[in-house]
Amino acid sequence: MAEPTAHTEVPAEHSAPPAVFGVVTAPVVIALCVFLVILFMIWKKVPAAIGRSLDKKIEAIREQLAEAESIRKDAEALKAEYEAKAVAADKEAADMVERAKHEAEAIVAKAAEDAEALVERRKAMAEAKIAAEERAAIDELRATTARIATAAATNLIAERSDSAADKKLVDQAIAGLGKA
Repeated sequence: MAEPTAHTEVPAEHSAPPAVFGVVTAPVVIALCVFLVILFMIWKKVPAAIGRSLDKKIEAIREQLAEAESIRKDAEALKAEYEAKAVAADKEAADMVERAKHEAEAIVAKAAEDAEALVERRKAMAEAKIAAEERAAIDELRATTARIATAAATNLIAERSDSAADKKLVDQAIAGLGKA
């Protein structure tokens, strides 16, 4: 078996970071560069430029907010106007429906009145026609009765009279003419 070997480490020397003139180390150089950059930015007025840029953006945002507020007010005014128009249109529609109902009722009443008047006229015309037909029938009946009576009288006269009676009648008629 092999013998254990002991490791011995040689302590490393602690070396100092590199430095210029013994004072200037890397962190000091970095701090010095940052300080110089900040001084350069102040000398070139970079913070003022950044402030102006931010002020412009703030002003632009304020203008946008004011414009949005103005647009919102306009929209509310339009909404109120259209709501008022909608209410007026609803009222007008209700009025139109009411007028239409009244007009329909008036038309129905007028139609009933006209129908009643038409029935009365037709009834009067029918009664007048019936009366005219009755008169015509009575006149025809009288004419027929007169013809029948004349024919019957002619037959009776022809049966009962002879030429001597006819002569006597003619003489009486002639004598009656002279007196008249």
